[in-house]
Amino acid sequence: MTLLEKFKAFFNGVGAIHRHGESSFTYQVSSVSDLKVIIAHFEAYPLITKKRANYLLFLDAFNLILRKEHLTHEGIEKFVSIKASMNKGQSDTLKEALPNILPVLIPEVKLPDNVDSQ
Repeated sequence: MTLLEKFKAFFNGVGAIHRHGESSFTYQVSSVSDLKVIIAHFEAYPLITKKRANYLLFLDAFNLILRKEHLTHEGIEKFVSIKASMNKGQSDTLKEALPNILPVLIPEVKLPDNVDSQ
């Protein structure tokens, strides 16, 4: 069993594993019900590194979708503002399409003294 198959099994079979090329694979979770399983795990076992800030931004975006706010122009702008603050930020295509979007503030995450910031 591969590591990604173990992830999928750990999360009760939610998500899908996709092959990209000869030796690259991804584990993807995209349905709302499947994402709720993943979110429940990270609520029970919170991240304790700077990745928690990205998780909190993801959670804001997910809740925006649950409230169907992403279906409005204002909601899309909120969504893209959140995306602009996560990981690699906005793609060049998004920057070009929505040039006036400002990233939201990244949540401050207080790390325990014994945890490296990675």
